[in-house]
Amino acid sequence: MTETALKLTSPAQPLSQDGFPWLKNYPKDINWHRTYAAAPVFELLDHAIMRFPSNVCTYFLGRTMTYAEIGRAVDHAAAGLQTLGVGKGVKVGLFLPNSPTFVVAYYAVLKAGGTVVNYNPLYSISELEHQIRDSETRMLITLDLKLLTSKVEALLSTGALDRAIVASFSSLLPTIKSALFRLTRGQEIANIEASPHRSKFILQRDLMANDGKLTPVMIDPERDLAVLQYTGGTTGTPKGAMLTHANLSIQVQQISDWASTLNEGAERMLCILPLFHVFAMSFVMNFGIKRAAQLILIPKFEIGESVKLINQLRPTVLPGVPTLFNALLTYKGARKADLASFKWCVSGGAALPMAVKRSFEQASGAALIEAYGLSETSPGVTANPTAGPAKEGSIGLPLPATLVSIRALDDPSREMPLGQDGEICLAGPQVMAGYWNKPADNAESFVTVPAGRFFRTGDIGHMDADGFTFITDRIKDMINSSGFKIYPRRIEDALYEHPAVLEAIVIGIPNVTRGEAPKAFVKLRDGMTATSEDLLAFLKPKLAKMELPEEIDFRDSLPRTMIGKLSKKELKAEEAAKRQGAA
Repeated sequence: MTETALKLTSPAQPLSQDGFPWLKNYPKDINWHRTYAAAPVFELLDHAIMRFPSNVCTYFLGRTMTYAEIGRAVDHAAAGLQTLGVGKGVKVGLFLPNSPTFVVAYYAVLKAGGTVVNYNPLYSISELEHQIRDSETRMLITLDLKLLTSKVEALLSTGALDRAIVASFSSLLPTIKSALFRLTRGQEIANIEASPHRSKFILQRDLMANDGKLTPVMIDPERDLAVLQYTGGTTGTPKGAMLTHANLSIQVQQISDWASTLNEGAERMLCILPLFHVFAMSFVMNFGIKRAAQLILIPKFEIGESVKLINQLRPTVLPGVPTLFNALLTYKGARKADLASFKWCVSGGAALPMAVKRSFEQASGAALIEAYGLSETSPGVTANPTAGPAKEGSIGLPLPATLVSIRALDDPSREMPLGQDGEICLAGPQVMAGYWNKPADNAESFVTVPAGRFFRTGDIGHMDADGFTFITDRIKDMINSSGFKIYPRRIEDALYEHPAVLEAIVIGIPNVTRGEAPKAFVKLRDGMTATSEDLLAFLKPKLAKMELPEEIDFRDSLPRTMIGKLSKKELKAEEAAKRQGAA
């Protein structure tokens, strides 16, 4: 697979005899048939600077930078990157927490003509090395924190990386806070000058020691890659989703159309989600900058500090995952979160329990909109309307110019009738060009039919007669019990209705007579109690007999992914190891 984009064909005919059922309930102020113009992603920042140069762009640990200041930093960094050979086809890794450095580096790489590869700072060295070699990344941008530079030095020593650009963390802080940090926590700062790999490190101040005049790069938005976003995809094997400038620039326009009630230059975006994740990259950073919003950057989520910022800075927009909204609701600190400033909140990354949605909306007065997407789709593809009819438990209607098609699990060329479950398949301008260097995965992950070329998500769901899509579960999470399909999400939703349950995960475990049976892992609310018998008695009227958990395991905490959503992977591995040990 090369970098050449895989073109999606335009829909040639309605997906079914019912046409596009979502159109009859579509928001009246949004045109689903809209044709979007693709553009280089860095133009989002350029346009915001032209309109609102003096507006605050970033707030970080007490220090602010305006759009004009961020723009100047981007130009100097981009010019410096070009002197290092960054241009079309060159991959530059971002190994950074949420910070102004991330924003500057992201847009600078793109403006220099390069491709961004996002890296999770919590990855192990082996995970980082695999992604670096697979993506052909030769250069990383990071901060001078030992937590980060120790891993970078290991990668430099193996030859996985050629060089690294290091920015100063303390320089991002207000003057007094910077001095205090160096005085009290100086041991956390790496001494780059003493590194055995000093010759391979480039200091940010040296990178930016230029006049800021870079060579303009002619970007072909439809073909040139903006980001390689690594994902487990639908098979669990890490793969680089090739996101073009067109994918990402159009995605931001789709989000902007859906969030039409937000005002340019007047919003404050709370950036808790990590920007290296596709959800935050598009829904927080790129969308926030398109609207010239203030980005309140939180480098590491800590509920107490986040609540302080909410009460102090009064953010108006919050993209998050269900566990984040639940944490804000249940925080027991000295001062509760005042959620009244929020006007647009969107939940993604995992199924939003109805109990969490209702409680958050009651506490904030803002609509909590459930949306759906994947790394391969930039990520957003569906969302519930901001105003107007919405359906609880639904991931909503397709975003403008987006097609949702439910296809048979045993034959993806066949579309399922409305109301019947199948694999959720997607087509639209935000769908990736393909997986980097993975021709076999690309062949498996797309299905071409007369209506177009659709990405297969690996999610099971159905569309109702009103055009709303409902996820039943992941194909890989489905439990096969005596030949019957059991969907863990249905059991989890029922558990969340119990007043003592804070969080729940359900997986399948081996069963001698049934093949598989459900097992539930539950975290209870602070100060509340419940037994397995209590929960089973609560579930019996709500679930079929075969859906009742065979076991219920109470835990003090449940595993999470890098963006904070609940994760089944660790629990499946734990159960497999337990049974292997008992064999």
